[in-house]
Amino acid sequence: MTATGPCNAPDAVDVVALGESMVTFLPSRPGRLADVPSYDRGIGGAESNLACALAAAGHTVRWVSRVGADGFGDHLVETVGSYGVDVSCVRRDPDRPTGVYFRTAGDRGTAAHEVAYYRAGSAASAMSVDTVGLDAVRAGRVLHLTGITAALSADCLGLLRELTAPRSGRPLVSFDVNHRPRLWTDGNSPQVLLELARGADLVFVGEDEAAEVWGLDGVDAVRTAFPDPEVLVVKQGELGATVFDRERVLHVPAPRVDVVAAVGAGDAFAAGFLSATLRGLTVRDRLRHGHLMAAAALTVPGDLAVPPSRDDADRLAALDDAAWGRLRLGPGWTHAADRADEEVRTP
Repeated sequence: MTATGPCNAPDAVDVVALGESMVTFLPSRPGRLADVPSYDRGIGGAESNLACALAAAGHTVRWVSRVGADGFGDHLVETVGSYGVDVSCVRRDPDRPTGVYFRTAGDRGTAAHEVAYYRAGSAASAMSVDTVGLDAVRAGRVLHLTGITAALSADCLGLLRELTAPRSGRPLVSFDVNHRPRLWTDGNSPQVLLELARGADLVFVGEDEAAEVWGLDGVDAVRTAFPDPEVLVVKQGELGATVFDRERVLHVPAPRVDVVAAVGAGDAFAAGFLSATLRGLTVRDRLRHGHLMAAAALTVPGDLAVPPSRDDADRLAALDDAAWGRLRLGPGWTHAADRADEEVRTP
């Protein structure tokens, strides 16, 4: 792919996801970055993660971004496209590189975890109102954005402000706060992220994230700070998630999961919730599908996982509360529906 100008293909899809993806280097064994001798190559990016998960779940999805005119850009576009994602609006930048990052094998929540980003001045940081085709970006039932993009450059922030501004006929705007402190060098993240979230229709934010960024204590305080979105989903880790809409407040616990790595779980949760939303499922089942998609990501070492089949996910989401509470999912569970069903029936 060699296209460099804005993409104006207006073909309608279920979801458009806009944001940076990077080539990820995963360590061949545990240890400090200084000590690991080799790495396996993968891909990582909140928006492309979500796009791949939704496409694997049977939805039509477009990923909009910029990558370098380099081999890493080739790898990203080919890999994301292999999931069935429309990558026709990913543009090549001849002057800026594709971003890459390295990480250790440990969980992000541990002190030993290390991440080394090489994304400053990347091709994706040149996304702007002028370099992406706004018609193609808006040609979805849902437009999914994250706070990561806003931190990449002033042009990227301007683009997100344009896409979250009130506009007649705009798609449902989904916004995942996705706060990355290292990217915010000017200290403006609380104000900017709050502004963008208040312009969205559906917002995802972690309870711990809200405490870190805005000093908010508890899910009710988060809703008070975010009164504008029609739907607010507060993720609470292993405790589950709480959704607020105009009619109700509902908490749904997460199933027990034998965690391999936490990378990509939040993106997968958002994908599961959006998938169920597109299908018109109940609020409870939207949360349960989010938990199931997150469980698929939690039980693999990389950012992307094979999601459960739609039939299996629907079957598990339909469990009564007692059976849902007994559910425990481990590595390989998306390939082992019989085992998962057996665990559901365990007293």
